[in-house]
Order: sequence, then structure tokens, then C-alpha cells
Amino acid sequence: MKVIIPLAGKGTRLRPHTHVTPKPLVRVGGKPVMSYILDDLKRLGVEEIVFITGYLKDTIESYIRTEYPGFRARFVEQPIQDGTAGAVHLAQPFIDEDCLIIFVDTLFDADLSLTRRLPAGDAGVIWAREVEDYQRFGVIVKDEQGYMRRIIEKPKDPVSRLANIGLYYIRDWKLLFEGIGHVMTRPPGPGGEFYLTDAFQYMIDRGARIRVAEVEGWYDCGQMETLIDTNRHVLE
Repeated sequence: MKVIIPLAGKGTRLRPHTHVTPKPLVRVGGKPVMSYILDDLKRLGVEEIVFITGYLKDTIESYIRTEYPGFRARFVEQPIQDGTAGAVHLAQPFIDEDCLIIFVDTLFDADLSLTRRLPAGDAGVIWAREVEDYQRFGVIVKDEQGYMRRIIEKPKDPVSRLANIGLYYIRDWKLLFEGIGHVMTRPPGPGGEFYLTDAFQYMIDRGARIRVAEVEGWYDCGQMETLIDTNRHVLE
């Protein structure tokens, strides 16, 4: 299994901290947010990670090479901020097996070993967290068997309270990149962005079964007001 970690964002909601420090290296509980995730991946036995970089990319690359020399790290720059599908699309030349996709805006308590125990017919896993303020998130609608049917962005009505947390395992990587290619031939969404969730919908519409798994904890690190709460939780 390989891992894709998009890191190109500017972290505007964390300014002034991110004027000189890239968002993944902002500290929570005494160490960079990204380190919690990389430590989990090391314990899982991951060997190769594709990092999609952009803003302050040299700082990020230097940190990873220095602190995590055991990973076979690939760095690909995302020169245009064209969305989550655009970011993952850049990793395609390096992916030739199942993959884990992690966005590092949050910390989570997730059982990543599920990637090793997935039933043979499943195409992947999307992790979620039940929330009360569902209007703020893309929420996952699942069927009676626990598989994703669709994702609805910031719904007005409570069609689901399962928030998409930005953590995905995809076994059928060929269908994933086929879906991303399809998405990127269509007009982009607001801000010129292409969305990875549309590629998942492409997979589902073609018969793929993506299991929905709930995390025990999910802690936002992407904005100042929630970063303080996350820091408090980690220190406890």
C-alpha cells in the first residue's frame, strides 16, 4: 500500500502562523500536526509516500527528509490550486497498487489496520465522524449495508450527520484514477477546483463498493478557533 498526502494549501485560516510555517508543520501538543499522521503510518509499516506540495514546499521537504528518512518519499508540486482531485491526480505516475489518501487538516483516531482486513469485494473505505453541525461539512449518505451512496456538500437538511473527514483507502486504484480523469474533463466547481469526492461518485456509479467507517475521534487543526481546542485535547 502506498500513501498520498496533499500538502499544497496555504493555510490562510491559520494566519499569521502560516506566513512562515506551512500548515502541516503547525504544532499541536508540542509537535507538528503532520507528525502524528506520519508516526501512525510508520507503525502501520508504510514504506512509500507521495507528498503533493506547493506553499513553502522546501520547508516541508526538508522536514520530512530529516525527521522521516525511513520513508521512500516522492515530492510532486501542485503549481495550480485546482482542488482535491487535481492534487491526487498528480500522484498517479507513482501509484501502482492500493493507496491511502490523507488530508492533514485534522487529527483522527482511526483504525487504519482496517485496510488490511477489508472484505474481498470492497473497493475501499471512506472514514467519517458523526457531527451535530452537519451544515458545515460534506456529509456521507450510506446504504443499509454501510456502503457509501453519495456525498452531499453542506446540506440544509439532515440527510446525514456523517461528516467526510478527508481520510480514504482505495483498493481499486485504477478505477479511482479513471474517475479523476473523468472529473477533470468536466467544468470545474467554484474557484476552479475539481473534487475528489466526484471521483468516488464515479466509482460508485460503476458498481464499486466503498465502505463507510466511523472514527472514534476527529480534531480540526485547520483554523485558529478549533486549533486551540485540539491542542487542549492532545495535551490531556
